[in-house]
Amino acid sequence: MSSPAKPGVKAYQNYINGQWTPSSSGETFAVFDPSTEEVIAQVASASSTDVDKAVKAARAAFDSGPWLQTTAQDRGRILFKLADKVRQNAAMLSEIEARNTGKPIVEAEYDIADVATCFEYYGGLATKVTGQVLPVPANALSFTLKEAMGVAGQIIPWNYPLMMAAWKLAPALAAGCTCVLKPAEQTPLTALEFANWFEEVGLPPGVVNIVNGVGEVAGAALVGHPGVDKIAFTGSAAVGKMIVKSAADTLKRVALELGGKSPNIFFADADWEAAVDGALFGVFINQGEVCSAGSRVLVEKKIYSKFVEAMTEKAKRIKLGPPLERETKMGPLVSKEQYDRVTSYLEVGKKEAKTAIGGGRPKGFGKGYYIEPTIFYDVDNNARISREEIFGPVASVIPFENEADAVRIANDTPYGLAGAVWTRDIYKAFRLVKSMRAGIIWVNHMQPTYVEAPWGGYKQSGFGRELGPWGLEEYLETKQVFVNLDENPIGWY
Repeated sequence: MSSPAKPGVKAYQNYINGQWTPSSSGETFAVFDPSTEEVIAQVASASSTDVDKAVKAARAAFDSGPWLQTTAQDRGRILFKLADKVRQNAAMLSEIEARNTGKPIVEAEYDIADVATCFEYYGGLATKVTGQVLPVPANALSFTLKEAMGVAGQIIPWNYPLMMAAWKLAPALAAGCTCVLKPAEQTPLTALEFANWFEEVGLPPGVVNIVNGVGEVAGAALVGHPGVDKIAFTGSAAVGKMIVKSAADTLKRVALELGGKSPNIFFADADWEAAVDGALFGVFINQGEVCSAGSRVLVEKKIYSKFVEAMTEKAKRIKLGPPLERETKMGPLVSKEQYDRVTSYLEVGKKEAKTAIGGGRPKGFGKGYYIEPTIFYDVDNNARISREEIFGPVASVIPFENEADAVRIANDTPYGLAGAVWTRDIYKAFRLVKSMRAGIIWVNHMQPTYVEAPWGGYKQSGFGRELGPWGLEEYLETKQVFVNLDENPIGWY
């Protein structure tokens, strides 16, 4: 059993069936501020017993609780109220998110605003779930109903903690599902603060439950539980594969948003200033801890040397600093584990390619998991730093000859989450859009994401879609209803 939280260190519990509850084992784990390496919270670590309680609470709420009788209109109103609570408490949530993840406070503020927008969007969409009337050859009426899938287990990553929770909770609740949410053990704090408002906005007990802890225990118990109908997971491809295997035992639905190694392609005719900014923003936003990071920077040979020089000069002006300082453009990585992982890739990169800038820990930072913005160039697309997801501020710049060569390199990856193409030639742009094998393609931009549009990948970047009406469909079943209109339909006798 872990020691109690020190004075000034907030203690959090699991949220099960509308109540804050300690772990059945009494165990807790520490949550850190990655900029100072100090403990900022102690959180109850859920055991498989706790997960079982949470799933049973969600099951009861779905099968026989008041949520069953809650109309789509009232579900929408609850989501609007949740959006209001987020907006009213945006400053507090943003500060906690920045301190817990290491991301700059300005980015955290954008994230929290997007959380509110997500709940508002699905609050409006809750009443727009419709079936179809189908023409059939018989003298009959055939139509479809869309019904909530059931209990959703939702496993959240650490890079966008509350926003990724909103992407999963909002459509599930709009559809009428109940949820067991497992935040990442590194960054559970904003989701737990968010739960403080569930009762106030009218969510019945058991509709949303939150269990904390490591993936090998709490996450595995959730995926394998027979009372869960659907698993939604955002995280690494390696863990996604394990989830698919485990979920197969109960044939539960699975939606996966996994990693990426996204190509960010720059042609010689691109707008120069916008392109250089787009290359840096695409890979260094959120310290590079982004599944869609444009970490493979493909540059046409005509401008290659000049482009690398321009990226390097601008990268020198990226201000690293504490997350709560508004001038900070890059904070620390989320944890020591991630810091060690990225550092190991920096050593690999130094052997595989040339270093334009960065490659280690920045000077003047005695504490915190800080990594310099790093640009490797003359990278071969078969190099590890070009093929493996690093999830840190590391760019691999790769030259290409022509359009066909760019497409070949872009698609030569096991991933297929996102990609971008920069050119003034609209014909070329759309040829690339059609040729690139990825779920999201940006033209003359990198990273914009809106709740109205679908998000998800090809290949080993996962399957299923989040956001927009596609995200809602992930939590719905389709039922056919056949109504006979013929007095003697079978004529057997």
